[in-house]
Amino acid sequence: MPPFHLAFPVHDLAAARAFYGGTMGCREGRSSAEWIDFDFYGHQIVAHLAPARSADAAVNHVDGHGVPVPHFGVVLAMADWHALADRLRAAGVEFAMEPTIRFAGQPGEQATMFFRDPSGNALEIKAFEDSGQLFAT
Repeated sequence: MPPFHLAFPVHDLAAARAFYGGTMGCREGRSSAEWIDFDFYGHQIVAHLAPARSADAAVNHVDGHGVPVPHFGVVLAMADWHALADRLRAAGVEFAMEPTIRFAGQPGEQATMFFRDPSGNALEIKAFEDSGQLFAT
């Protein structure tokens, strides 16, 4: 699968560097005074300095949970998902949705967690016991 590229606004590059590089463990790539590239599990995400831009706080309800909109994330192997959940808890990250199993016993059953970066951008990290369930209906 080819890597995707996502650029998103942040209020503070030092906070973004600490969160994505430190807390999330993403390797840093190129950077300037206005942006930072990160290796987000093999995908390129770019934090762009945009202090006037605020994150959207809208939510949609999915399987009984309020899901932040917009959001981005990645699908990990289950063991990696658990390791990241533990890492985020240890770092004191506040979850918008605690790590949980969603759609239990249904097509598309998945482990998921939602949290926000220091600029309020929402992230969802997922995992499936059966990766064939990713697009299950």
